[in-house]
Amino acid sequence: MRCPSCMSMATGAVWALELPARSPGDGNPRESSPFINNVEVDRESFFERKNMALFEEEMDSNPMVSSLLNKLANYTNLSQGAVEHEEGEESRRHEVKGPRMGTFIGVYLPCLQNILGVILFLRLTWIVGAAGVLESFLIVSMCCTCTMLTAISMSAIATNGVVPAGGSYYMISRSLGPEFGGAVGLCFYLGTTFAGAMYILGTIEIFLTYISPSASIIQADSVDGEAAAMLHNMRVYGTCTLVFMAMVVFVGVKYVNKLALVFLACVVLSILAIYAGVIKTAFDPPDIPVCLLGNRTLSRRGFDLCAKVHTINNSTATTALWGLFCNSSMPNATCDEYFAQNNVTEIQGIPGVASGVLLDNLWSAYSDKGAFVEKKGASSMAVPEESRASGLPYVLTDIMTYFTMLVGIYFPSVTGIMAGSNRSGDLKDAQKSIPTGTILAIVTTSFIYLSCIVLFGACVEGVILRDKFGEALQGNLVIGMLAWPSPWVIVIGSFFSTCGAGLQSLTGAPRLLQAIARDGIIPFLQVFGHGKSNGEPTWALLLTALICETGILIASLDSVAPILSMFFLMCYMFVNLACAVQTLLRTPNWRPRFKYYHWTLSFLGMSLCLALMFICSWYYALFAMLIAGCIYKYIEYRGAEKEWGDGIRGLSLNAARYALLRVEQGPPHTKNWRPQVLVMLNLDAEQQVKHPRLLSFTTQLKAGKGLTIVGSVLEGTYLDKRAEAQQAEENIRSLMGTEKTKGFCQLVVSSNLRDGMSHLIQSAGLGGMKHNTVLMAWPASWKQEDNPFSWKNFVDTVRDTTAAHQALLVAKNVDLFPQNQERFSDGNIDVWWIVHDGGLLMLLPFLLRQHKVWRKCRMRIFTVAQVDDNSIQMKKDLQMFLYHLRISAEVEVVEMVENDISAFTYEKTLMMEQRSQMLKQMQLSKTERQREAQLIHDRNTASHSAAAGKTQPPSTPDKVQMTWTKEKLIAEKSKNRDPGVSGFKDLFTLKPNQCNVRRMHTAVKLNDVLLNKSQDAQLVLLNMPGPPKNRQGDENYMEFLEVLTEGLNRVLLVRGSGREVITIYS
Repeated sequence: MRCPSCMSMATGAVWALELPARSPGDGNPRESSPFINNVEVDRESFFERKNMALFEEEMDSNPMVSSLLNKLANYTNLSQGAVEHEEGEESRRHEVKGPRMGTFIGVYLPCLQNILGVILFLRLTWIVGAAGVLESFLIVSMCCTCTMLTAISMSAIATNGVVPAGGSYYMISRSLGPEFGGAVGLCFYLGTTFAGAMYILGTIEIFLTYISPSASIIQADSVDGEAAAMLHNMRVYGTCTLVFMAMVVFVGVKYVNKLALVFLACVVLSILAIYAGVIKTAFDPPDIPVCLLGNRTLSRRGFDLCAKVHTINNSTATTALWGLFCNSSMPNATCDEYFAQNNVTEIQGIPGVASGVLLDNLWSAYSDKGAFVEKKGASSMAVPEESRASGLPYVLTDIMTYFTMLVGIYFPSVTGIMAGSNRSGDLKDAQKSIPTGTILAIVTTSFIYLSCIVLFGACVEGVILRDKFGEALQGNLVIGMLAWPSPWVIVIGSFFSTCGAGLQSLTGAPRLLQAIARDGIIPFLQVFGHGKSNGEPTWALLLTALICETGILIASLDSVAPILSMFFLMCYMFVNLACAVQTLLRTPNWRPRFKYYHWTLSFLGMSLCLALMFICSWYYALFAMLIAGCIYKYIEYRGAEKEWGDGIRGLSLNAARYALLRVEQGPPHTKNWRPQVLVMLNLDAEQQVKHPRLLSFTTQLKAGKGLTIVGSVLEGTYLDKRAEAQQAEENIRSLMGTEKTKGFCQLVVSSNLRDGMSHLIQSAGLGGMKHNTVLMAWPASWKQEDNPFSWKNFVDTVRDTTAAHQALLVAKNVDLFPQNQERFSDGNIDVWWIVHDGGLLMLLPFLLRQHKVWRKCRMRIFTVAQVDDNSIQMKKDLQMFLYHLRISAEVEVVEMVENDISAFTYEKTLMMEQRSQMLKQMQLSKTERQREAQLIHDRNTASHSAAAGKTQPPSTPDKVQMTWTKEKLIAEKSKNRDPGVSGFKDLFTLKPNQCNVRRMHTAVKLNDVLLNKSQDAQLVLLNMPGPPKNRQGDENYMEFLEVLTEGLNRVLLVRGSGREVITIYS
């Protein structure tokens, strides 16, 4: 007969696992599945199976595995559509003594000086000649538009509060965070450093080519070796100039600042001289003859007279030009075939603005390296298969020219727009001066560049424009020949201009590096934050000089220019990104005084910068982005944590909010389900974690994926325990870092542990990012008398997780679990699949084996067959099910035959109930309770071997030997008499409850099978039976679980949430 109380418990305990057809507020029906709530079982016959009585609380809602496998073919959990997922540093105001600068002196002129420079004087005419007026206009327009859009974004950022020293680096880092700030700041530093190298190379080129060609140290042995000799001379002179400039900067930067006005005056005078020269050509063009052979331009370095023969004293004589093309000066000498077939003509190199040469220079004339510089439309007799003999005085192109390459060379001439923001600390009203001065400077320089393109194309012959080094002009600077009153105005002006720009770069770059180093975001750069006693960045200057030397060793201005173009373009791109992000986020602190900005302009500027990077040089662009990416990741992993209220943090918050709102629309589909774990930790008296291995196991299970919340409860009131709570949270976070557990810490202070754990289970997480699984350690001390409530808290927590439809993982012997550094080279993970409650038992070993600790372990799955089950068919069905799940595992079906309940089981149940009754009803003193508990334990152990031979349960309880006498019972009864309490049960007439006997039978039989099959397994996963509905049996429930897992090293008791977590469908 079945006991009525047993029936009531069996029928009432299943409420916690039943899933409603529709979750409250869900709006979506659950998946149609045969695994949950779909198996009709005859409860009466089912519960008669004594082998599985321990799991009878689950039988109503969760099928046995044998029933499940029969339904495998009818599994129709079709996809219903996946749910779409989409140190605060206050800036201090420095009171600068002395006069503050206004817009003109403080921003406009410095920007003008930095923008106008070496490219204007040395390369702009050549760019116009190669690309033509129209394409040159396009190049300049693109670059100036890019800088204008960047200036608008920069103005918005610069006027959104005070910008201290650091300029662009400060703006980007405080807007985009330390990772982007450090990466882009270093790119800007490298760009400024290479700009210094470019200016020094420009200085040396002007000196050796146009001022003193005879100063070359290394001479070429032949005409072919002139280019290589020139590069070597550039390296020698460039290195010496760099050393000199670095010494000047080291000795006193104040001298550089005082000379800045002089250098600026040189630039302004040079530009005025160009415009004056253009005006002069309108009515009085200069006489600058250019010699052509056919349509080929000849270099004037080796002859004076542009003719083959000339008349002297009525006789015809050959010229020096004849001697260059022929093997002798005689009229009948053998000459170069092209020289013999074509005539020598002379044209004006600068015909003037009214000559109409603009039409000839409208279109591009790109050429390969070593090609002749030829005049369009000039008569020429082609010579078949001509071999270009070396030493002939032709003007040849030194590099191949094409549109994108010219963009890369030109772009450095529009950089320098940050000069005003870098001086923000010295301005009267930075928020007014920076936008006004910078935009005016860009408008002015854009006008100068665009007008110069048109004027150069209108005044200068095309072959002279394409003559990069002025060889056809006897080695004179092309733009100098156009200027008025003298070419030397341009030569000397450009020389001092480039020299001053190089000094400015060597002054600014070390300070930028020092600002980055002092921020402390890049650990290996911190040494460069130190300097002299007055703050001068000595070590940063040394590093800057070394990097600058690498640019000088390249020696070619045309090769260095695209490098710094990349770094500046990347910096400008992130300035635009910073403005766009801040505008779109609409953070309350984003209140720029400069109102003429819009996120579309910033986005357009960012896109243009990115396009220009790849237009200039795709491989340089990729290399620059790789450098920035490496710096970003380095700062992310090794850099100091900084909270600057930057836009990326705000963007992350907005993205997180958006995703949370999307996730909260419904529960995740089965295919997206993964354990989102709430780890319940216990703390000791020093607020240290009792079981650190629980976090190790969490890391191995999660591998950084999904949500992990590490929770703990502190007993008391928050006002009294606030300091302890903070200390405990720090300890937990520290342990999470040590164990590499990625997640969140949530500590609750509650009046008692029970309520605190319940609060965590109910409220941990946010929105859709809530935990669906609770992981906790088995209360190993539940039998100890000094911890009487541990088992009750545990059982109530089990009930809470069941009521919340959350899975529960209980790690027994958790201190034996492996650390993250350990590696199992062999062994098994055994899964005992008794009831199916969503497939969590299948999923957990798969997730564990993704981690290095468990990777080499094999997975074995055991299931239990009853008497009337076909174990062979069950094994085939289970193998097919695992095949569909794409899980590799060994399968074994264990047969548990029906047999009588052993005397050992009967007496073990009796001992359990006697202990429970004595502790609850007798209310013994602490000492007596300890003694009684120990005596019962001894009795239990001693009876194991004796009871093994018995086949019948004891008919009477007379065989039970207790230490209680009748006199002692009467004395205790009279001492503890209470009118509100019923009389004591007679321990000598106590009979065990039949439900408890059957449950103990299941636990003992299963434990025997577990020990037989899985005693040596590295981990055993087992279905965790549910607690009884009748709370009076909680202590018995703990005993059942203890017996079930006795003798096993590492056990993970698993209790599913009641929903499917694994699917066979893709």
